[in-house]
Formats: sequence, C-alpha cells, structure tokens
Amino acid sequence: MKPAEEAAAATTDAVERERLKTRLLLRAAACSRGEAATADDLSEARELVAALEPLSPIAEPTLAPECSGTWELVFSDTQLFRSSPFFMAGRAVCADGDEARRYDWFCDMHRAALAISTIGKVRQVCDGQRVTSEFEVSAGAVPFLSDAAPFLRYSGGLPLTIRGAIVSTATVEANLGTAWRLLMDTVEIKGSNLPLLRQALDAGVRLESRQLGAALESVVPTYANPQPLFRTVYLDAQMRISRDQDGKLFVYSKVSDSTAPTSYDEADFPADLGVSDLLQGMAKGLLGQ
Repeated sequence: MKPAEEAAAATTDAVERERLKTRLLLRAAACSRGEAATADDLSEARELVAALEPLSPIAEPTLAPECSGTWELVFSDTQLFRSSPFFMAGRAVCADGDEARRYDWFCDMHRAALAISTIGKVRQVCDGQRVTSEFEVSAGAVPFLSDAAPFLRYSGGLPLTIRGAIVSTATVEANLGTAWRLLMDTVEIKGSNLPLLRQALDAGVRLESRQLGAALESVVPTYANPQPLFRTVYLDAQMRISRDQDGKLFVYSKVSDSTAPTSYDEADFPADLGVSDLLQGMAKGLLGQ
C-alpha cells in the first residue's frame, strides 16, 4: 500500500473508531452503565465492541504502557462489581460449564440482595504491576419509619446515607501479551462514613487474600490460589475495553494518568453518616447560601 493510501486508510479507521465509540458511550449512558440494559442494549453494545476491537490503534493493548492510569467503568454487560479482581478470582475457582453458570447466578443474586444500595464510582487504577479496584457504594442509613412504627403516617426515612468503598488489589503475576494473569492481594473497606467503624477500618482491618490462599495451599494439596486472566482488547488515549476469562465486557474511560489509588482520607470522606452534607444542603436551601 502506498503512503497516501495508508494515510487515507488510517483516517478512515480513526473516523470509524470515533463513530463507534460515540455510539457505545451513548448506549452506556442510556442504560446506566449496563445495569438497566435490555437485551437489545446488550446486543448493540457487544456488536459495537466487536467492531472496535480490530480498529484498536494500539496493536497489543494489554502490553501497552498506556494501560496505566485511573480508569472509570462506564459500561459492562455483566454485574459492575465483577470488574473487581476479587470477583474475577471467585470465577477462576470455578470450572467452565455448570460451575461457571452457577457463579453467574450467584452474582445475580448477590446484586439482587443488595438492591437497596446504590453503586457509585467504579474505578480501576493500573500501574503495570498492580490493579486496584475501587467500588463505591451507598445506602440509606435510616429505614422507612413506618416499618418500625406503623402508626406513623409518614412513610419515608431520614436523608442520611451510609457510604464506603470496597477496595481490592491484585498483582499482575504475568503479562502474557494477550492478558494479565492476576493474583489477589487484599480486600478492604475505605472511606466509610460510619463513626467508630471507620477508625477500626483505617487501623488496618482487611482481608489478606494472598496470605489466606497460601495457607490453604499448604493444607489442601488440590487447592491453588486462583489467578484469573484479564485482557485488554481495545485501547486508545480515552477508552479501554477489557474482557474477563468468559469474555464479559468492561468499558472504561480514562480519568487521569495517575497510578495512585484514592486515599479516602477523612478530610474528604468524613465519618459522619452524611450529616455535614445534609447541614450544608439545609443552609443553602433555607438561607439561600
């Protein structure tokens, strides 16, 4: 192909990429990152990703240093929490086939059981050696008052919210070129706004997944620490599309080049059940501030 023809082809590919990305982001926004997706939404999103994959401007995206940075999950065709290496490790314990289907069912039931909670930001922070998942969630702190006191005509709760982030970290044990092989390290709760519990969590309470797995390996000969595969199939400066071992989709938008996980310090995430936000909102509403 002549240089002029190569340049024209590259321009055509770039235009097509932007068109497909725009459609994918619009579809993601219309179905709440996939949480409210219909069968048609999922079908179209999967078709768009399939069309984008061969157009990746980076030929080997999993190997690329451009994977590093902070990425926000904007769409998935499965439960959003399955972008966490913790849930990927849970799937890796299961054999393909019936066990994998049962794990899918478990994840569906897990989300249904937590239907009263609201999923906030879902991020991955990657630096080439580690993947940190930040999964922010909130729920009403005070239940509907009529549940405890049926004689009350008011049936609402109080505008206080429990918030926190489930942070799981995994090491990239190997970069296979087409995929990362991950090994879970830790799971912890950060940024909790529950007084007292916050202090205990900040003191270092966390699940040491790697150590637990190593202990199991020493006493159960047939057990091996799960090492799920996670591959990036499309990558450019703004978007990363990845798949887990079952091919489930996770579409991310680049937030920044930072490879530092969120600190969740108390100055920005106070342990006050949202009282400070409530009071500030009341002041603005009542005093016009």
